[in-house]
Amino acid sequence: MVTLTGGSLTLEQMKDVLYRKQKVMASSESLEAVKKSREAVERIVSTSKVVYGITTGFGKFSDVLIDKNHVQDLQLNLIRSHACGVGEPFPEIVSKAMVLLRANALLKGFSGVRPVVIEKLLELVNQDIIPVIPQQGSLGASGDLAPLSHLALVLIGEGEVFYKGKQLEAFDALQQEGILPLTLEAKEGLALINGTQAMTAMGVIGYLEAEQLAHESELIAAMTMEGLNGIIDAFAEEVHVARGYKQQIDTAERIRSYLNDSLLTTQQGELRVQDAYSLRCIPQVHGASWQALDYVKEKLEIEMNAATDNPLIFDNGEKVISGGNFHGQPIAFAMDFMKI
Repeated sequence: MVTLTGGSLTLEQMKDVLYRKQKVMASSESLEAVKKSREAVERIVSTSKVVYGITTGFGKFSDVLIDKNHVQDLQLNLIRSHACGVGEPFPEIVSKAMVLLRANALLKGFSGVRPVVIEKLLELVNQDIIPVIPQQGSLGASGDLAPLSHLALVLIGEGEVFYKGKQLEAFDALQQEGILPLTLEAKEGLALINGTQAMTAMGVIGYLEAEQLAHESELIAAMTMEGLNGIIDAFAEEVHVARGYKQQIDTAERIRSYLNDSLLTTQQGELRVQDAYSLRCIPQVHGASWQALDYVKEKLEIEMNAATDNPLIFDNGEKVISGGNFHGQPIAFAMDFMKI
C-alpha cells in the first residue's frame, strides 16, 4: 500500500502503483489539512467575499461575481466547457498516473476541495477505472485544462473510461463498483483541472521507460566489451575521478562490476594499445545521459508533489493568492532534455 501525503511521492512509488498494481491511500494528516482548507472556502462562499474562482468567474470573467446559489452550476459548466480534447486517448497507464498525481496534489491542502473529491480519485486508481483522455488540447501555459477536464468528467459520472478491458460510459463503470458520482462544490472544478498532471504523468512514464533503457544499455555495453575483447583499463576508477562527474564515475563502476572476473576482456597493450571511442568513451557518454536523466527525475519528483492550481489557500484561508503554479515550463524543459 502506498500512502500519499501530498509531499513525499516518489517515482519508485509511481512504479509500484502503475506497474506492480499496489493500492493507494491518503494519510490522515494530509486529509486534516484538506479539511481545514475546505472550511476556508466555505467561509468565503458564505460571506460572498470576492475571491477568484471561488465566488467569481474564470479568466476574462474574473471580475464577475457569482451568486452562491450558482456555485455548483459554475463548477459543472467549467468542466463541461473545457472537456474539448481531440485525437487518440492517452495510454491507460498515463491516464492512471494523471489521476494519482491529481489526488496527491490536492492532498497538500492548498486547493480547498472536500476530502471526498480525493477519496473518489483514489477509488478510480484502486479499482482501475481509467478516464479516457484525448491527447490533444493542452497548451501547458494555463496548465493541462482540457485533459484534466476529461478526467474530472468521470468523477461526475460523465465521459468515458477504460474498465476491465473495455471502453464504456463512466457512469456504468462507477455503478458496477458502487461509486456514486460527485456534485462539485465551490472551487472544486477549478482545483481539479488547473495543473500540470497530464504533462507530468506523460513525463513520469517516459522517464521510467528511459531509466530502464539506460540500465539495459549498460548491460549491452558490457556484453559489447566482451564481444570485442575490450580493454578494461579505460574503466579504472582513477580515470573517472580525475574528471569528476558522479554519473560517469558510477557508470564505470557498474561496468566494472558486470565485467568482474570476465575472461573475455583484455588489458592495455595485450591485444591493442587502446580501444575505439565506442568502447573507451562508454562511461563518458552514458554518464552524460544519466546527468540529463537525473535532472529530469529531480524536476518530475518536485512537480509530482507540487500544488499547481490557482488560487492557492494559505493560513486557514487568511490568504488566498492568485498565482501561476499551473505553468508547464519547468516540465517542458525537462521533457525536451529527456527527448534529446
